[in-house]
Amino acid sequence: MATRKVGLPLMNVISMKGVPILQQLEIEECLLRTSSDNWCIINDGTNKPNIVMGISGKPSELVEIKPVIEDKIPVIRRFTGGGTVIVDDGTIFVSFICNKDSVPDVQPYPRPIMSWSSLLYSKVFHGIADFKLRENDYVFGVRKFGGNAQSITKNRWIHHTSFLWDYKTRNMSYLKVPKRAPDYRLARDHLDFICPMKDYLSRSDFIDKTIEAARSHFSLASSDPPSNFEFTPTSKLLTKQELEAALIKTH
Repeated sequence: MATRKVGLPLMNVISMKGVPILQQLEIEECLLRTSSDNWCIINDGTNKPNIVMGISGKPSELVEIKPVIEDKIPVIRRFTGGGTVIVDDGTIFVSFICNKDSVPDVQPYPRPIMSWSSLLYSKVFHGIADFKLRENDYVFGVRKFGGNAQSITKNRWIHHTSFLWDYKTRNMSYLKVPKRAPDYRLARDHLDFICPMKDYLSRSDFIDKTIEAARSHFSLASSDPPSNFEFTPTSKLLTKQELEAALIKTH
């Protein structure tokens, strides 16, 4: 994959498959905070269902806590903002970690970063479906298939996306309709609001097209995830006690 182009900044690409989502979040935060390189991290599926909330997410408002506890579904609070998703082996994760200087045309604020990413993904989905960025979501028409989250530091930012290549209907019942939902949702429940990417392209095509789209902005080089890093991540798995305390708030 080493395709060094004169004038384009270098980006290291980490391709993973089935890595637990908490481990992926720890790798991302480590690279955001301790590296000075640009990174693209692709994780094709995670090993089992997990609910992942934004850094300020409140379980009592976002999660059907009783069945989550009964079914032992892990709930993670990640280090970035954004909404709540349930992820599993049908989810494809793509994260871009960039130095501000490497993308100087992009102002380091959420909306410009979202716009940049939507232009990149418009190349991925060109001619495939009615792809749009609606508010903070990637949609085909009026149905969401990609949720986004970001974190911005002094000199760097991360933009990561959970793509619903496929999903299990039962898993969606663990999520509440959030109080702060995008306008275009129009109070639809999860199954009327989302759609799977598998109706439009294969997993491998999506990943290949994403790498190709990144190549128009960066020179790419394959890399391995960091190991044995001395870093204390802030993404955390909520304890059963924390979930039980949140359950009390719902009554």
